[in-house]
Amino acid sequence: MTAIAPALRDIARRTRRLDRAWLAVALIAVAILALDAAQFARSLRFTGESLVAIAPFLALAVVLAAGARASGADGLIARAFRGRLATMIAVAALFGGLSPFCSCGVIPLIAALLAMGVPLPAVMAFWLSSPLMDPSMFVLTVATLGLGFAVAKTVAAIGIGMAGGFATLALMNGGAFADPLRPGVGDGGCGGAKVRRPGPVVWTFWRDAKRRQSFAAEASRTVLFLGKWLTLAFVLESLMLAWVPADAIAGVVGPDSLWAIPIAVVVGVPAYLNGYAALPLVAGLLDIGVAPGAGMAFLIAGGVTSIPAAVAVWALVRRPVFLWYIVLSMAGGLAAGILYQAFAG
Repeated sequence: MTAIAPALRDIARRTRRLDRAWLAVALIAVAILALDAAQFARSLRFTGESLVAIAPFLALAVVLAAGARASGADGLIARAFRGRLATMIAVAALFGGLSPFCSCGVIPLIAALLAMGVPLPAVMAFWLSSPLMDPSMFVLTVATLGLGFAVAKTVAAIGIGMAGGFATLALMNGGAFADPLRPGVGDGGCGGAKVRRPGPVVWTFWRDAKRRQSFAAEASRTVLFLGKWLTLAFVLESLMLAWVPADAIAGVVGPDSLWAIPIAVVVGVPAYLNGYAALPLVAGLLDIGVAPGAGMAFLIAGGVTSIPAAVAVWALVRRPVFLWYIVLSMAGGLAAGILYQAFAG
């Protein structure tokens, strides 16, 4: 026993030093392989294809974050947002609702903005609105659900982003979320809290050896940080797509117009597949008589908290901010569903 105890303590110390995200990926992979080898192959293919698809967004975030750090522009970017939060929140929500970023593609950009010290309320506005609508999503929504539904969802995306941003600002002014980000993510906050002292900006940073080293170090850190969490997110999403059939979701929501909207919100948060896969599902729900507002609520609440987005939010911010993010998504989905039902139902 005396020899076993030190060995167990050593194993515990080594386990604590292991990265939790990669450990979770490894454990899930082993479990899938043991239970269903065919699903293991499908999940592996899905994860690989998803990472390849998001690679351009990841590269953009790496260049943006590492270039800003190496050149010294990150401090100037952070300072540019100070004192203009009301305008910033509105612009961020508008840009998020119209930008060509999916729920996965927006994560690298969000990480870069947080690392530059962009205020959390503005980031939250963009974070909430961006996964809900983009140009290709708008076209597909028109094709499957009609122009009115697509326009209503776009308006809802922008409105939820603005509401969430201003609600976050109000809470931060009251003392909440004083330290919203996990260690090492960035130094954002209300009004540009902890804005770094801006030094001279060297745009041609690659000519300086120290700045090249800074770029390489920041790029490496960003790739590793985002890569591990996106890998975990895509693995989980592959399992949701495989093991949560659309018929089961339709059965839970049901055609009851009185409870369909709140039920759609509750179901949408954990069971949402992805923006494109959800469109035919919602079209099917409407065909069997589910209230239009329930379809809108499902798309809104689930779109904000799809597995890749939710996992990435958990990785970037502390638990209170993550819970607040979930509350905003559910409240936004409920409000959008009720309003759409009132005007279009």
